[in-house]
Amino acid sequence: SRLNRQGVSNKEGGEKVAALGSFGEYSREELVAEIGAAMLCGVAGTENDETLKQSAAYVDSWKKTLQNDSRLIVTAASQAQKAADYILGVENNRE
Repeated sequence: SRLNRQGVSNKEGGEKVAALGSFGEYSREELVAEIGAAMLCGVAGTENDETLKQSAAYVDSWKKTLQNDSRLIVTAASQAQKAADYILGVENNRE
């Protein structure tokens, strides 16, 4: 709710579409989380060959889905960047 994301559960009793086990929305949230984690590892300087390989392999497992939905990677990366900025306390005036 802090990032005004649709389909993400919040403590105030709002939407709860991305529940654990719901493949579509939940798995997309996993993609956002993986991309965000890779971004934060890069900022923190904790990435190494193994973590980069694992992140790349996870995103690569999305190859078919990404080929079928050309906007998905852009949307996921944008959402991941907003989450990483929030975690880092970066002010973001973009809508």
